[in-house]
Amino acid sequence: MTALPLRGRDRELAVLRHTHTTVRAGRGMCVLVEGAPGVGRTRLLQEAVRIGREEGFEVVRVQADELDQYASRSSLLAALREAAEEADRDQAPQEAAEQPFWVLDRIAEILERRVHRAPVSVVVDDAQWADATTLSALRALPKRLADSRILWVLGVQTASGRSLARRAVDYLEENGATRLALHPLATEAITKIAEDLLGRAPEAGLAPLLRDVHGNPFLLVELLRALEQTGDQALIAGGPPVPAGFRRSVHRRLGALPSDALQLLQIGSVLGRRFDLTTAARMLDRRIGTLLPAVDAALDAQLLAEDGDRLAFRHELVRRAVYDELPRPVRSALHREAGDLLGTAGVPSAEVIRHVVLGGGPLDQESMRTLLKAVCDIAATVPEAAADLALEAADRLPPSDPRRIELLTEAAYQLSGTRRVHEALRLVNATLSDDLAPAQQAALRLVAAEIHQATGDDTSALAHTRLALALPDLPEDLRTQLLKTQGTGLVSTGEPAAAEAIGSMLVEASYRSRETAVVTSAMVFQSQIAFSRGRLSDAVELAEQARQRSDAEPHTIRLRPPRVPALWLATVLTATDRLEDAERTLREGQRQAEALGLGWSLPHWHAQRACVLLERGALDDAAVEAEACLAVADELEITRAVPLARSVLADVAVRRGDLSQARTQLRSAEATAGIANPPHGPWLALANAALLDAENHPREAADLIRRFGTGPAWLPAVPPSHWPRLVRIALRGGEREVAEAIRTVLERIAAEGGDQVITQAVHAHVRGLVEGSREPLEAAVRDYRRGARVLALAAAHEDLGNALISDGAVDEAVVQLREAQGLLRRYGAARDHDRVRRHLGDLGVRTAPGPHRPPATSGWDSLTESELRVVPLVAEGLTNRAIAERLYLSVHTVNTHLRHIFTKLDINTRVELTRVLMEREAAAPPES
Repeated sequence: MTALPLRGRDRELAVLRHTHTTVRAGRGMCVLVEGAPGVGRTRLLQEAVRIGREEGFEVVRVQADELDQYASRSSLLAALREAAEEADRDQAPQEAAEQPFWVLDRIAEILERRVHRAPVSVVVDDAQWADATTLSALRALPKRLADSRILWVLGVQTASGRSLARRAVDYLEENGATRLALHPLATEAITKIAEDLLGRAPEAGLAPLLRDVHGNPFLLVELLRALEQTGDQALIAGGPPVPAGFRRSVHRRLGALPSDALQLLQIGSVLGRRFDLTTAARMLDRRIGTLLPAVDAALDAQLLAEDGDRLAFRHELVRRAVYDELPRPVRSALHREAGDLLGTAGVPSAEVIRHVVLGGGPLDQESMRTLLKAVCDIAATVPEAAADLALEAADRLPPSDPRRIELLTEAAYQLSGTRRVHEALRLVNATLSDDLAPAQQAALRLVAAEIHQATGDDTSALAHTRLALALPDLPEDLRTQLLKTQGTGLVSTGEPAAAEAIGSMLVEASYRSRETAVVTSAMVFQSQIAFSRGRLSDAVELAEQARQRSDAEPHTIRLRPPRVPALWLATVLTATDRLEDAERTLREGQRQAEALGLGWSLPHWHAQRACVLLERGALDDAAVEAEACLAVADELEITRAVPLARSVLADVAVRRGDLSQARTQLRSAEATAGIANPPHGPWLALANAALLDAENHPREAADLIRRFGTGPAWLPAVPPSHWPRLVRIALRGGEREVAEAIRTVLERIAAEGGDQVITQAVHAHVRGLVEGSREPLEAAVRDYRRGARVLALAAAHEDLGNALISDGAVDEAVVQLREAQGLLRRYGAARDHDRVRRHLGDLGVRTAPGPHRPPATSGWDSLTESELRVVPLVAEGLTNRAIAERLYLSVHTVNTHLRHIFTKLDINTRVELTRVLMEREAAAPPES
């Protein structure tokens, strides 16, 4: 049958043509086509496909189905593979291919390669039903690949009840997607459609029908076809409202079918819009051959159509009309029967879960196992979706059912790492009860403790663990987890002796476990205690053992930060002379995490790398890694690493002199910490104190340092180059006792870690500040020169210069201050540079202006060294993944570099960047 012309959508078609033109020029775009069922959304997307092909786009089509929302495999990746050339086909090992974050990265890589051949159009209909992995890709990739020639056209049903899809659509719109809301068609367009279908102008007697379809073209077509087939004038003679009238029209057409065709359609409506004939035959207890006449009748009546290897209702509204005619008890019973049949047949769990959910009634053990498996599968990609499924299943169980508590605990755990952390805490508090079994109550309190600990509230975390550990008859593994969480909290609150007491019990229990994760986590905990005690060598040795053990069985380790061995090892190494080893550990650990699909850990790798780079004084690269952390956290809707990343960005902004930006970052950090009035973690406290000091509020800054501790557990939580800053802030604010306390701690750390040059340098630096003595500061300068911490060296030069001025040695002081000024200029610490410059000016020494950066759009000269390394690789045509591998970076770091480059050069696409580079090379003088 020839497709009818598209009527009444001229504006929408113009938008689609414009977006294709824009994308062809090199800029990615996203269009959201939103409308009620039957209003023409699918028809408009067919036009988008046609336009794309006419314009030379490679078109990737995905038709989502209601079943897909429970699937763990990506329909978008499947569509890309189906159309992929051999070079695009998947060569990854099977274990990686099963990991959802790997899927997201793989989709991006395939699309990047394909846009080098031609622009790409990704058209997804009924996106509200897309599987969780595809939905994550649709949410994240339009922004990540905004510089690529990719057009995303997503059809979404109005008022979809799926919150995950709604949030994805809102996110896309907030980030620049064009929204096309399909309203009911005007009377003129409806009349034209009737004329197209009838082959003549509609008679006056059809006016009530044209009016009563309320601008819905699908309803019009179906009612006119029903009228043509049945001749039933009741359809237009002042009948009921359109939805009921439409159901009546379908019912009349069903009444004209043989009984076996009607039964096939009824069973099919339960199985879904697309259904397998074999499954329908089994539910009807029929052989497939005996159903062939029924299939033919349904196809002839245009109620069903062929769709690949399945049958499909011609429209979701047709399926709903058949489905709604079934009594509710019958529907529920059929869903339960379908779930049992499909479960025993070994079909994908997504199909089984839909029927388990829609079947209602009590859950048997098999259905429960299926649901829990689905929760685990989906959790690896989208924890919120897993939590929602767990909550939905919990509602099906009586309050006293132990399985309900298990599901609610799992839901709270999955929500705890997302933006819905408030909801997770409310869920825990609402579920906790003295009537619960001890193990149930302890498991809930463990989730609550981990939430509080992740947001920096160790006091509340400890309260939960103490109450949980007081309960009788706890399983040993649960007790071990509680002890680990309690021990970590005691370390963080500066109670290492209590932590060590727990540690002896914990280690004994952990080493009896057969689980690698339990043993590895115990090693990390031992390392944390040693670190808090200042025993750096012991901390490094234990952390390296933990990493070696986890590397031996990487697929069995699923630990949350900070217990990921490589992440913790990098944290410890950052406090030693082995900064290069820390960076290498982070690079290798992140690559392994990406290969294993551990998407939830990726923001933490970026945040920790930002800390290491800041320690080295690489302000530009530290900021890029912190921004990459925010970008991947935003993609994955994971918040735990965000406060640390924003603290680094705030500290970089303070050093550059952009105090307004620093304040903005700190407000955002505190807002994302996850709970009301969150306590400041060490990094947040440091960044806030540095900002208050820069704003000339020394007393408030020093008071902040005093309130948040100077003990052995708190101090190592920030890298050593920051320790003299804490002393300097304390002395400026009149908190000499705080400065003395820090010196005392450092004396012990220096004694314990005497083989570390950085420890000796910082100890001498702090001693010189507290005593006002030049000799220790001279020793600090000598020791810093042996390492890579340039900003710490600059601070020591400045402090030594000040001490020399106090001793009357002005000429020597000028030499030291000039050394500090040179380092600060070279590494972009504008505010610190200006302070030293003013000091030199007070001494009568004239110096050059500071290193204030040009505006972001100031051109080529504003590009950093790291950005300049990316530019020629883009011009070579490498994908972001290939660039990342060439430069030993994360793909998210490359994305961040590209965003900065585009902003600074005032361009939007890779094509423009290539042109800029070619023009510069052409204008460059020839080499002699």
